[in-house]
Amino acid sequence: MSDEIDENAALELSADEEALLKEMPALADVGLTRRTFLKQTLAGSLGLFALDLLAHEQALAALSPSPGAVFADKTAENLVKLALKVNGITKKLEVDSRVVLLDALRERLGLTGSKKGCDQGQCGACTVLVDGRRVLSCLTLAATCEGKEVTTIEGLAKNDQLHPMQAAFIKYDGFQCGYCTPGQICSAVALLEEARRGDVSHVTEDVSATTTTPLTDDQIRERMSGNICRCGAYPGIVAAIQEVHSGKKTAQTWRFVDEQQLARVRKEDGNAAV
Repeated sequence: MSDEIDENAALELSADEEALLKEMPALADVGLTRRTFLKQTLAGSLGLFALDLLAHEQALAALSPSPGAVFADKTAENLVKLALKVNGITKKLEVDSRVVLLDALRERLGLTGSKKGCDQGQCGACTVLVDGRRVLSCLTLAATCEGKEVTTIEGLAKNDQLHPMQAAFIKYDGFQCGYCTPGQICSAVALLEEARRGDVSHVTEDVSATTTTPLTDDQIRERMSGNICRCGAYPGIVAAIQEVHSGKKTAQTWRFVDEQQLARVRKEDGNAAV
């Protein structure tokens, strides 16, 4: 039929319609892209989740704890009374039979020099002396130290006088971060006592000797192998122990800056800044 509209025929636009179409913005500039929309939706969802979580935490914090439910105290079992001499002073404690010496020293006596490293007896940071012998305090039950003498890093110095091993560690820069240093020094002190008693090690050449010959660097390394330094200050540690052991003062390769040198450096820095 001639009067039927041909749907496939192109529609003709009037001049006004063409002008209006040109003034309309391009479709690419209208609305958000799919990626932007997803980003904004995800950010909004995370924000709502965080706010909801914070509200729940605040609500829980505002609740008054029920006795025995929230913040339940650890019940001590098999309490034992101890009397031990720590750094020359007798201390009396009542602790759980499962408490190790390291926790008793740090948490009950406030002697925080001994460090808890691996808590498995592998790093040696917790080494202290019990009756002059080195022990791993993280594996030693405090109850087994009844009546014994415990020496920690705090008890080595005498007033303001450093123990020779402490002074040697400073001289040879036998530490970096210092975390393992208390255990290193306590172990080194006990090491020299072991050598004086004639105790042998895996690298002792003559195990039948009644006295230990001067220790070599390799013997010191082997005897100190239970103390790990993650900073790698082993050369300084060995040198410090060797000097205290041999009694021979070695040439110090560095020294502290005196006041005159410090003043000169400051002056040079000031001139350079100008």
